[in-house]
This record gives sequence, C-alpha cells and structure tokens, in this order.
Amino acid sequence: MNPSIRVCHDHESLSHQAVELILSAVAEKADLLLCAAGGSTPLRTYQLLAQHRARTPQRFDSMRVVKLDEWGGLAMDDPCTCEHQLRTLLVNPLGISEDRYLGFNSCATEPKAECEKMRTRLLTEGPIDYCVLGLGLNGHIAMNEPAESLKPAAHVARLTSATLAHPMLDKCHSKPTFGLTLGMDEILASREILLLVSGASKREPLQKLLQREISTHFPASFLWLHPNWIVLCEREAVASLNLEL
Repeated sequence: MNPSIRVCHDHESLSHQAVELILSAVAEKADLLLCAAGGSTPLRTYQLLAQHRARTPQRFDSMRVVKLDEWGGLAMDDPCTCEHQLRTLLVNPLGISEDRYLGFNSCATEPKAECEKMRTRLLTEGPIDYCVLGLGLNGHIAMNEPAESLKPAAHVARLTSATLAHPMLDKCHSKPTFGLTLGMDEILASREILLLVSGASKREPLQKLLQREISTHFPASFLWLHPNWIVLCEREAVASLNLEL
C-alpha cells in the first residue's frame, strides 16, 4: 500500500505533526497501545506529548506504551538505554502506570525468556494500535537487522556494526552485546504505523525505501506490505529525491 508521505520544513515541524497524529489516535481509542521507539528523532515528539499531558492529563489516563526495542547487556538505569530515555521523556511524564507499560529488561539474565515474556504480553494485550518507528541507516526497523531472513516475533538480535555506531551509544562506557526487539510480524500487525525520517544522513536509506522493492536485506521495505502507514520526513532528508510513488 502506498503510504502518505508528508514533508516537514524542519524537525520541530515534524515533531508537531507527529504529536497531532498520536493525539488523534488517542482521541479515537482511549486505551491506545503506543509502540515507542528510542533514538534522537522522536525525542521532541515525546516532549511535546508531555506538554499536552500537563494541560489535559485525563487524555492519557488509559493510554498504554510498549517499548519497541532495547540495548541488551546494559543496566536498566544506564543513560544509554531506551528504557532510560522513554522513562524520562514519555512514560513518567505521561503518567503511564506500571501495568500500562510493556518493556524489555535490558539486563535480563535470560534474554530469550525476556523475549518470550514480551511475545506473550503482546498476544494478550496487543496488537499495537500506533507504532512510531525510525529508519535505520542500513534499513533496519527496530533492531531487525538486514539478514537472509527476519524473525516474526520478539527476539534476541545480533547487532551490526552500523547499529552499534548509533549516537545513543556515544557516551556508553561499554557497548551492548546484543539487542532485544519486537519482530517484523508484531510491528506489521500494528493498526497504524508512523515512520519518522530526520536529517540528511537518512536521505540514502529513504531513497532506497522509496524504490518499493521488498527485501530482508532492507527490513524497512516490509512497510510496503502494511495497509496504513505514514511517513513524516524533514525537507533535509528528501532533498533531490523523487517522491512520486
């Protein structure tokens, strides 16, 4: 299915549009299950959501959040983790209670069992209503890395060197040894998907995505199989690209 592609003037504009889309989804379903990605691109979106919550707290009383992925082998309170980022900017500011938050434990003693727990919770509490994604430089979605085959459900991921070079890890004393991530089937089962594309560095992967060729070596290309997805991208990310689909 062809996505709706919206070009935003800058990151601030992108973030405001993302917030409006999420708020609209929450208005339609009070107990919305929002799948939240980490990384720099959605941070401003989360900050703006927190501002809305400060004005109208009742709007988020039933909303639920599931963490998209996590760096494995780091302490949960490590500033480099998605846990720390989401707790600080989204979960706590929105008043999401523990029973309304689904998240991988980054330092689980049995990572495979941790993924099984997430799979089970999604089966009973899902599917995801609204999934916020970023576009990896190598085309990864969450920590579903380019490979000969892709995993359908939550799993322990072997991380590529490109992913381990993520800016989130710049200040880490130690690098993660693996990833914990939702699988492609769980992501594609989302009722709506919002892909955020920010910065000139994402121009090449966005161009590849728009070629409309589906390959396990470019996991983001599987979004073409989804019936309801939106791409919000900065003007900087689409410079010189042909957006005719």
